[in-house]
Amino acid sequence: MSAIAFAVPGDIDLPTGGYAYDRRLLAEWREIGIEACHLALPGSFPFPTEADLAETGRAILSRPWDDTLLIDGLAYGAFPEGIAAGLAGRVVALVHHPLGLETGLAPDTAQRLLARETAALRYARAIVTTSPAMKRLLATDFGVDEARITIALPGVDPAPRASGGPADGPLRLLAVGSIVPRKGYPVLVEALSTLRDRKWHLTIVGAGDRTPDAMRDLTGQIAAAGLEDRILLAGAVNDTSLAKAYDQADLFVMPSLFEGYGMVLTEALARGLPIVCTTGGAAAETAPDAAALKVAPGDAGALAKAIASLIDAPARRRTLADAAWAEAAGLPRWRETAAIVARVCLPETGRKVG
Repeated sequence: MSAIAFAVPGDIDLPTGGYAYDRRLLAEWREIGIEACHLALPGSFPFPTEADLAETGRAILSRPWDDTLLIDGLAYGAFPEGIAAGLAGRVVALVHHPLGLETGLAPDTAQRLLARETAALRYARAIVTTSPAMKRLLATDFGVDEARITIALPGVDPAPRASGGPADGPLRLLAVGSIVPRKGYPVLVEALSTLRDRKWHLTIVGAGDRTPDAMRDLTGQIAAAGLEDRILLAGAVNDTSLAKAYDQADLFVMPSLFEGYGMVLTEALARGLPIVCTTGGAAAETAPDAAALKVAPGDAGALAKAIASLIDAPARRRTLADAAWAEAAGLPRWRETAAIVARVCLPETGRKVG
């Protein structure tokens, strides 16, 4: 096998954690001399039309037979079993999180996606996933042999420690992630609506056009709670603006209902920010206990209590921040992540990397 054909559905430049992971793999491989290409697939996945499946087949067949097909799980998990079987032995599947566990799906749709992904994964030569929690989930719920699963934790770029907001201003809360049901923003707004007597301001950075209904409902909820002046929906921003948002934050909040890893948590750690997050999916392990207060996903009361405890106790907040900054030095780097995935895709070539 001589090269990696990395098949990714949709616009790889979209500001999501999964696409960021994919982009960085390709960039790091270019830097270290691993031959790889981006194979663009239709954006309709995980609900492809027959025409899109045909286009996907043509794209895959255009690659030399000895290429390794690394296929992002947003597409591979939705492959019909017949297509997956036809690619048996050629595919390394990259699973960020199972498609059927996305919040907001109709029960029959979720079950159909779970069954399809379970079947497709049987035919993959190997699976790469982003956290120990996801490896356990794939083994227990999808019947994947653990020996076929490799963990490649998302990398983190070194960053300066956050400066925070003015000492006499409201505590600056930051949340980062697209406005989709799984991110749990309605729970965060509900929690903050009970903390009107505290001084705080929340900025949510994340695309609002991926699930228009979720964006509409969140905007309406904020207005109904009378919090328009205290919650800013900043939308998708460029890297410079995102870095500024992290730098000006005092507390990072992640109310997600489920995460396959939670890259924003390690980005917050890299800047020495104290964290309040849920235990949804892998998030419980991604955020170290010393740097974060953790609550059950969907529990607005517990989330409010955790946030209030840090607003009211600057010393405790500082302790968490110091622990986060200490953790930052040991976070994985993207070069390590890319080397791990390369070794799975190209065992002979990849062994020389890292």
